[in-house]
Amino acid sequence: MGMPARIASRLSSGLRKFKPILEAAKKRDVNESDTVIIVQDILHEVFGFDKYADIRTEHPIHGTYCDLAIRLAEKTSTLIEVKPIGVELKEAYLRQVVDYAAHEGCDWIILTTGIKWRVYKMEFTKPIGQELILELDFLELNPRAAGDLEQLFVLAKEGWRNQRLDEYAAERQARSRYSIAGVLLTTPVLDVIRRELRRIAPGIRIETDEVRKVLEEEVLKREILEGEHAKAARKRIAKASGRALRAVRPDGEVLDGADLEVGKEPST
Repeated sequence: MGMPARIASRLSSGLRKFKPILEAAKKRDVNESDTVIIVQDILHEVFGFDKYADIRTEHPIHGTYCDLAIRLAEKTSTLIEVKPIGVELKEAYLRQVVDYAAHEGCDWIILTTGIKWRVYKMEFTKPIGQELILELDFLELNPRAAGDLEQLFVLAKEGWRNQRLDEYAAERQARSRYSIAGVLLTTPVLDVIRRELRRIAPGIRIETDEVRKVLEEEVLKREILEGEHAKAARKRIAKASGRALRAVRPDGEVLDGADLEVGKEPST
């Protein structure tokens, strides 16, 4: 990733400083207001955001307020909803900050207790959804572990400037079960599977549609083929095909990725 040494040093020293602070606050079971103060200090001292220029408290949204917001280049980049340090992060809390982001048009949201940090990427679909991209527990992070510091760097101001969170999200989405299932159902992959099956049993007649049907009905779980995450994965695959995949029809006409959508045969 090439994280500068000075940033790694700040992340490491910041983690060392705040772990005992968070542990003590958890023992005292501090309220939400006190947790917000700790989170604001973490954003400044660990993640490197300017306390006065980048961090907004009580950010107004549609007649209510979000606890914290990060604004970079005169744009709200992240909305942060803070809950008391001792509570479990519930689905209702997530719905609350998703609603804020929907009104604000913000791509990123964070739900945190100061100890637990959950980072979501908004999906402006119908209905509006979100995908968990990163989950951290400050008390479990090791200030000497490069992998832990790299995860923190994703959320640092310098990481935002380098679009590291977007890259991290793309990497996670590419490895997701939805993306893998979607790729398995693309025509090029189905054709490879059909070819390999025919090698196992030479002379058998098997069509691509048969392979697809078996995958959909007997191999892959319904939950990874349906729903908003599956739809979003198929859109990403189709978009990538449009950018990168090129094929040639028998008559020599160029066929672009638009004809290589998930689960569709190229038109002739």
